[in-house]
Amino acid sequence: MAELFVKQAKQYAEGRPNYPEELFQFIASKNPAKDLAWDVGTGSGQAAQSLAEIYQNVIATDTSLKQLEFAPKIANVRYQQTPPVIPIDELEQYVSAQSSVDLVTIAQALHWFDLPAFYQLVKWVLKKPNGVIAAWCYTVPEVNDFVDSVFKPYYAIDSEPYWDPVRKLVDQKYATINFPFEPVEGTDHTGPFRFVSEKVMSLDEYFTYLRSWSAYQTAKEKGVDLLRDDVVEKFKNAWNEDGQDRKVVKFPIYLKIGKVGNL
Repeated sequence: MAELFVKQAKQYAEGRPNYPEELFQFIASKNPAKDLAWDVGTGSGQAAQSLAEIYQNVIATDTSLKQLEFAPKIANVRYQQTPPVIPIDELEQYVSAQSSVDLVTIAQALHWFDLPAFYQLVKWVLKKPNGVIAAWCYTVPEVNDFVDSVFKPYYAIDSEPYWDPVRKLVDQKYATINFPFEPVEGTDHTGPFRFVSEKVMSLDEYFTYLRSWSAYQTAKEKGVDLLRDDVVEKFKNAWNEDGQDRKVVKFPIYLKIGKVGNL
């Protein structure tokens, strides 16, 4: 998975949406202590920079050093490259001591993980019983009827053969993902809870986002340019229908959240 994103790390850093403050406030409201957060699969640090405003310290890990190079340097964030699989007896070396972390976050990455192995690490490192795990994904962008009518076949037909099968978990809004944790205070289930991220984009920036997809990179390696000239032209015509160069692009976000409980 990491290799898919290494080759377009710059596009990923520039094209991906940030996450709304409401998302982090909701997560933090379920967390009794705010000393240490671990952001797993941080990429170029989109979630880590928001966590740094709420938590005293943030450890942000990724398997890709190239991705981490594009992350913003923040005083209370420690970026750490890790191997794809962290042995549990090395977790303290890479992250933190047993039962020392208040929050584990995974933004747009949980579907790539070996979940049973990863959840072992989460349950080892989180404080008991109220340490929280929060994982979210965002689904396809929404612009307006003109652009979305071009996007839908581009996503569902053109790019579909190049998505990894785990992408289905995102299409299903994480509703079907394995998530063996207890509901947090004030809820009777672990989600998904819906939020929305908004990003003002030009058409070029929208294309940068599309090029940041793992499916785009996979297609490119097979000699297929998903954004071929006729597709680009369709997007241009649709984008210019309303006469506005820059548009608000909405990304629906779906959050799974739970607490570790007493193991």
